[in-house]
Amino acid sequence: MHSHVIRYATATIVAFTCVFAQVGHAADTLIHAGRVITAEGDEILEKVTIIVREGKIAAIQDGFIVVNQGDTVFDLREYTVMPGLMDMHTHLITQHHEKVYSDKFFMSEADFALRSVHYARLTLLAGFTTVRDVGDNGGNSVALRRAIEAGWIVGPRIFTSGKSLATTGGHADPTNGLQGDFKRDAGPVEGVINGPDEARKGVRQRYKDGADLIKLTATGGVLSLAASGDNPQFTMEELRAIVETARDYNMTVAVHAHGAEGMKRAVLAGVDSIEHGTYMTEEIMALMKERGTYLVPTILAGVWVAEKAKEEGYFPSVVRPKAAAIGPVIQETFAKAYAYGVNIAFGTDSGVSPHGENAREFELMVAGGMDPLEAIRAATYHGAKLLRVEDRLGTVTAGKIADLVAVKGNPLDDVSLMRDVRFVMKEGVVYKHDPK
Repeated sequence: MHSHVIRYATATIVAFTCVFAQVGHAADTLIHAGRVITAEGDEILEKVTIIVREGKIAAIQDGFIVVNQGDTVFDLREYTVMPGLMDMHTHLITQHHEKVYSDKFFMSEADFALRSVHYARLTLLAGFTTVRDVGDNGGNSVALRRAIEAGWIVGPRIFTSGKSLATTGGHADPTNGLQGDFKRDAGPVEGVINGPDEARKGVRQRYKDGADLIKLTATGGVLSLAASGDNPQFTMEELRAIVETARDYNMTVAVHAHGAEGMKRAVLAGVDSIEHGTYMTEEIMALMKERGTYLVPTILAGVWVAEKAKEEGYFPSVVRPKAAAIGPVIQETFAKAYAYGVNIAFGTDSGVSPHGENAREFELMVAGGMDPLEAIRAATYHGAKLLRVEDRLGTVTAGKIADLVAVKGNPLDDVSLMRDVRFVMKEGVVYKHDPK
């Protein structure tokens, strides 16, 4: 296990002040936890004290230990404490609304950035201390990540892909549906590639922009202004070029995919995760299980677009039939993939559905047959594995970063409690403590 030292800071948020010792360094923070879901296998701890020091979990001790002078104590004896939650599929730059397609004509980059600050705060206070941001305008999420790391604003730890990669006319082509002077031939800098060489340039541009990972749209999508929601949109040569180049830069590859053929090509090319996975076949499930490829199901997005498709005039005419057809299938596919043994990491596609409501996904996963503990592990341990940061995050373990959240009661008995996170700590700093 690698040590990852983080400067210990305190913040006064939600009317709570952390206490400092008077000896020139920060005192310990003690959490008296009635129950702890460590997310390491099925381990559950009862009546323990979590000792947080300099932003890390220093120790976990049996019983509720005595507080030393200068220490801060949180009484969570009626709560269940868990690792900070992780959402592997978010878009903090936006939140869908009836006129969202015209935002880019009436909002500046500064408008988008300032609005995303609000969405980031909502996400953190909902208990999600880490997110993957998998598609924006090319700069927003990188700047947001830096502002959070610098302590200028409050939000989750962000791993970002920057602008998603697409082919011409593909799901993430930013010029789809535009006419006149706006109907231009976008290229790799804007995230549109055609052929292996442009694919490599697209990856290298994301690296240059400061992205942490690569996101590509291997098939059509629901909300893009294009006819198909599931056709394959990359060749095998393009996919292999992206994966090989991403590996050169130590970047993982996340793949939006609804249709089976595009999904199969992506898995065979060696990508790390399939997002949505709507029309996944048993053959693809077998390939994913064999290769350890993760499914990030985003059931919430499917439910949300299916509901909105029933509202006359909410979606453009080219989008509405795709939303009605694809949305309801995602939960069924998730249930089949989970039963088959495919790796599952929690993801919501928040930005389609409202930010801060990410925890609704837990209920949908459980409704699809997943055990509540496994759903929580999908949003902690497995998220960390997918991000390749399991040495630092994802479990309540001594030596790891002190990202901790708590709900009152036992979410293993009632997973809907995950919607009501009362305590949020990120890197040892308490951002929410609501003991109501």
